[in-house]
Amino acid sequence: MGQQGSVIGSLAPLLILFAIFYFLIIRPQQKQQKAHKEMLEGLTKGDNIVTSGGLIAVIVKPEEDFIKIKLNDDTIVKLDRAFVARKVEAGNENA
Repeated sequence: MGQQGSVIGSLAPLLILFAIFYFLIIRPQQKQQKAHKEMLEGLTKGDNIVTSGGLIAVIVKPEEDFIKIKLNDDTIVKLDRAFVARKVEAGNENA
C-alpha cells in the first residue's frame, strides 16, 4: 500500500507541470492558430494586409492557395496565403 502512495506522489508534480505547460503555452498557441486560419479564410477583394515580409498590400483576387495582391499602382504579384501576417483594419494603415 505504501508503494502505491509513493508512485502517485512522484507523478503528481509531473502532472501539475504538464497542466501548467498546457494552459500557458499549448492552448493559447492553438487559439492563435485558429484565429489566423479564420482570418485567412475570410480575406476578400479590397482588404488591406501585411505580409510576413512587412509589405502592406491590397488584395486584388483571392484564390485557393494564393492571393493576387497589388503593391502599388503598377505592381500585382501572387502571394502564398501562408505569408499573410495580418489584416489591416480600416483606419489603422499608419499605425
